[in-house]
Amino acid sequence: MSDKLDKIDLKILKILQESSKITNLELSKRIGLSPAPTLERVKKLENSTVIESYHAKVNPQSIGLNVKTFVLVSLAWQKENALNHFLEKIKEIEEITECYIITGEADFLIKIVCKDIPTYEKLLFKTLSQIDEIERLKTLMTLSTVKDAKVLPYRYE
Repeated sequence: MSDKLDKIDLKILKILQESSKITNLELSKRIGLSPAPTLERVKKLENSTVIESYHAKVNPQSIGLNVKTFVLVSLAWQKENALNHFLEKIKEIEEITECYIITGEADFLIKIVCKDIPTYEKLLFKTLSQIDEIERLKTLMTLSTVKDAKVLPYRYE
């Protein structure tokens, strides 16, 4: 789809990434089209999965989630069906909000969001360390967020 995006589509994508709550009327004014074709273009971007979904960005601290860690996970590949078993188990852990297969010193990078250090410690020792398919864990504790961009790096002009 990306090769079929014109300048107006790209403007729409940038604006919606900055503020998905914008009304169709306001969006149409900002891109210089009338509301009907603006809505048509947004629907086309949604239907072609260029726009996957819309979300409310919740401040984790405001709801008591004060600890964010990244954990490097190395799998015990010699265990039978290690990958599938590991993936099944981590899907059940709601504190794991993101998981990536990576290259380098580990096999996965997982992001964990939880209430506090004791909660993280319990998750680490009572849940993660009980997953047989995990050979090694290395925690990277975040101190503060200095950048959390929601607009994808793309030439929108």
